[in-house]
Amino acid sequence: MARLTKIPQVLNIFLYSCVFLCCFTKLASANVDLDEDNWRQILDGEWMVEFYAPWCPACNALAPAWKELANIAKSKNLGLRAGAVDVTKAPGLSGRFVVTALPTIYHVKDGLFRQYKGPRDAGSMLDFVEKGRWKNTEAVPAWKAPDSMQMGLVAHFFKLSQALRGVHNMLMETYGLPTWGSYLIFAVATIFIGALLGLILVCIIDMLYPPRRPDKVLISRAEAEKRRDQDGKKSDDEAELINDDIVDDAENAPNSDAEKNSPSDTSEDEAKSGAGDEPRSDGQEVRKRRPRKAD
Repeated sequence: MARLTKIPQVLNIFLYSCVFLCCFTKLASANVDLDEDNWRQILDGEWMVEFYAPWCPACNALAPAWKELANIAKSKNLGLRAGAVDVTKAPGLSGRFVVTALPTIYHVKDGLFRQYKGPRDAGSMLDFVEKGRWKNTEAVPAWKAPDSMQMGLVAHFFKLSQALRGVHNMLMETYGLPTWGSYLIFAVATIFIGALLGLILVCIIDMLYPPRRPDKVLISRAEAEKRRDQDGKKSDDEAELINDDIVDDAENAPNSDAEKNSPSDTSEDEAKSGAGDEPRSDGQEVRKRRPRKAD
């Protein structure tokens, strides 16, 4: 009989335990883990998103307040959801949101992103949402928004850097290469990839904009000889024209020696000298020379 009276008590304890576990599981699921596959759900509604790393002491100190925020928002039906991003598992998201320090908190409402820089306790973060203090914070510009195309490229670069870091660690830990050996491999690979990309780019440019080549015209042999004869005649005519020009220039030169020593000049000099010239003793007249002008 004593055992039969204890059965209802055991059932009550079991029921209360199930209810408690269900409530605890429901509260624990209030915080959504975000990654590169499901992060776009924060573009709808109102969210508080935390970026953290397991090795970060400040992130570990914020964890209880963040869970409390998620539970209170869930219990009050505020329409606010809390999300968390582990940057070690989702490096692309840290690039999209330009996370430079940990922990970093963002408030997202209807696709607009604002960084929260207030106190990191549950009450202050709830007041930031409930009292509309987020309106006093300037939103991230469109060109820097995490859902833009350019920030998507930044996310891919962050993924690439994380992959290269993994390769670097594998070369040193698995294969035992020194640090300089790993860097040398990366340098050679970078040069090779750059040369290959340059070659591909040149080929694409040549395909899109091929170089212009002169059109070749086929002529007969007789026509070629005829053109050659015409070119020879033209060269002879040009040579004659050049010689004529040289003769004309020599005749028209004002300071030429032939014009200076012409008989007309001597006669003019004698006329100007006139009677002022004194005769020589041998009966010949002394003729004065006209001074030349300075060249």
